[in-house]
Amino acid sequence: MLTDTHTHLHFEQYTNDLLEVVERAVSSGVQKILSLGTDLTSCHQTIQLTKRFKNIYAAIGIHPTDILRTDSEDFSRIKELAASEKKVVAIGEIGLDLFWKEVPLHRQLPVLEKMLELADLLKLPVVIHNRDAHPEMRKFFEQHNIHSLKGVMHSFSGSEEDVQFYLSRGLYISFTGVITFKNFSRQHVVKTVPLDRLLLETDSPFLTPAPHRGKRNEPAFVKYIAEKLAEIHHISLEEISQRTTANAAELFRW
Repeated sequence: MLTDTHTHLHFEQYTNDLLEVVERAVSSGVQKILSLGTDLTSCHQTIQLTKRFKNIYAAIGIHPTDILRTDSEDFSRIKELAASEKKVVAIGEIGLDLFWKEVPLHRQLPVLEKMLELADLLKLPVVIHNRDAHPEMRKFFEQHNIHSLKGVMHSFSGSEEDVQFYLSRGLYISFTGVITFKNFSRQHVVKTVPLDRLLLETDSPFLTPAPHRGKRNEPAFVKYIAEKLAEIHHISLEEISQRTTANAAELFRW
């Protein structure tokens, strides 16, 4: 059995065939799916998905690129949702993003801090987005004396040193379909993540793995990422599936 720990199934790309997408995932052995909101509106949409599908769970939070659409009341509303909805299993997607220039770092940092405080208050794990901001993220951890944190660094793109830094804080690491691309050259980084700290994710509808690269991504394709991880770690697909599914259950308590 497989688990997809990062999707955005509320996106319009799934408006016409979401039921079929979920059915294909189940047929491919995906037993649980985590879908993530990125602002207050999408958090509500994601929670509605959890009511429609028994195998979908929610993470809710404010994505760094959505900060400009967020007001102060949104934080309290997200807190209320996270505290009241049983299938909300994490705070996310939160983090830092320096790829897109619309939101400056000084606007992102206080929001990340508030989201981490909320997760701590509610005893929920976090799902952290980090795009082109590993030095800034590490500096944030050090300045805020974050020595232990329950969560996952999603769609990981850092170095071996970054892996060790986040592992030392207790975080899990997940990889997307990028690791299946022909031009992917960082297998050595992937291999440094121990099996008991690995998670699977598609980041649907983005980052579609080979052999479907260029098409819309969906949870059923998580099997291709599992196959590549098994190849890199020189273990069977069955073992990587069992390990990552157990890791997800340990982290999200579902």
